[in-house]
Amino acid sequence: MVSMRSKLLILAALALLAGCSANPIYSTTGVVLSSYAEGEAVPYVLQMSDPEMTCALGESLDPLVYSFSRVIDAPDTTGSLMMLLAGNCSEARAWEAELEYLREDYAANVPAAKDARERAKRLNAQTAKRRYIAFQRAMAAYDFDPGAEELECPFLFEDQDELTFLVGLLTGMQAIVNDANSGAMAGVPRNIAPQAERAATCLDNEKWGGLPNAVRSLVWLLLPDTRPALSPDPWEVLENSSKLSIEAGFRVSMALEAVAAETFGRPDVLEDLIARFAEADNTIEINDDYRLLDEVARDVIQFSSDKHWTANYGHRTPQRYFGKMSPEREEEVETMNLDDLL
Repeated sequence: MVSMRSKLLILAALALLAGCSANPIYSTTGVVLSSYAEGEAVPYVLQMSDPEMTCALGESLDPLVYSFSRVIDAPDTTGSLMMLLAGNCSEARAWEAELEYLREDYAANVPAAKDARERAKRLNAQTAKRRYIAFQRAMAAYDFDPGAEELECPFLFEDQDELTFLVGLLTGMQAIVNDANSGAMAGVPRNIAPQAERAATCLDNEKWGGLPNAVRSLVWLLLPDTRPALSPDPWEVLENSSKLSIEAGFRVSMALEAVAAETFGRPDVLEDLIARFAEADNTIEINDDYRLLDEVARDVIQFSSDKHWTANYGHRTPQRYFGKMSPEREEEVETMNLDDLL
């Protein structure tokens, strides 16, 4: 008979062999999934027009996709996008909490307003953490050290690489803003702002709808010492970037201009920007490859408008007034000629 000790040794050997045979399968699956996600899923997602669905995709798939970093090289390019999308989810919830706070404040319901405000802060902290991770993954994907003394631009072989890197920089800046809105709960390091400003010079500004310079100008407003001596006024750069974004067919730069206007207390800029965004709806040719970017920008502008309307009137922006900051009476009212029906 086989002794108990021999049985244990046999079981241990079988377990070892099972592990050896399973790991290559995990590795192969990870490589295939990562390759598919980067080559097919990411371009498909960027063409989608439903930000809510894409953010749900990020929250659900990020743990699966990035778990393969245990058996293969970390899929940082895809992982950056997944975590970025997940950050959009938590930010949308933070927006809803902030609008609830404004409604309760308008109604003078102090306890409910305080509760909604605290919820918004916590959700902003969660968003900041997710976006900081997205920033770190985007930098790691291209072996880029944003804190290096001398700037060495990464090798970006394709447009998708450039976009992943650029949006990673933008997400880093958003993480700082979210953390500030949370009361610094997330502890996002502020030094990534000047790092993003330098790194943005590695990308073609016009090709990417003015977004590289929009990122830089936001940093100049946050940290005036980073602004080059002969550079234009940051607000002029932001406005020009917004124009370029309309020409490029995805208005992300306009969203960044809105964030700057709110952060630095420029209601005049915000009012003009929202009007320009609404007006552009009649003329812009959306870039189908980056439709999602324009839809996300729309959500940012819509939220800015809704905050103004909720604070001043107790409700969101009526759709027919999008682009306006008050319920002004329309000068011309179209009427139907009943004679044409006879």
